Amino acid sequence: MATIRCFEDLGVWQLARELSKNVYRIYTNNENFSKDYKLKEQINAASGSVMDNIVEGFERGGNIEFVNFLSIAKGSLGETKSQLYMTFDRAYISNEELLKMKDKCEALANKIGKLMNYLNESGIKGNKYKNRVSKS
Repeated sequence: MATIRCFEDLGVWQLARELSKNVYRIYTNNENFSKDYKLKEQINAASGSVMDNIVEGFERGGNIEFVNFLSIAKGSLGETKSQLYMTFDRAYISNEELLKMKDKCEALANKIGKLMNYLNESGIKGNKYKNRVSKS
């Protein structure tokens, strides 16, 4: 795995950012959707929460916390995917757009899951534990 120096280096964060931009594009390009304030705000918040939780977990500096926040991000991703179905059901997006976005969500969920597995199996505890001296 490549060395990650900052959250912007994380592939999962980059994909989450792209997803959030795509969600924004969907509701700003559709006048009717932009007037569905509750759904617009929900899907915007959920898609933004994916990238924000990835960052929050990373910035805490410990793998256990990072995995916990990745789990929360994955939950927000599921919420985003569900709201994409509502968006389709209300005829704001086409079936083609739904399938494209659903595939992006599933690919990101898979990558988040793999990162969680990697962190759980790794012997590294995280940056905040690097300089800690054991009091034995």
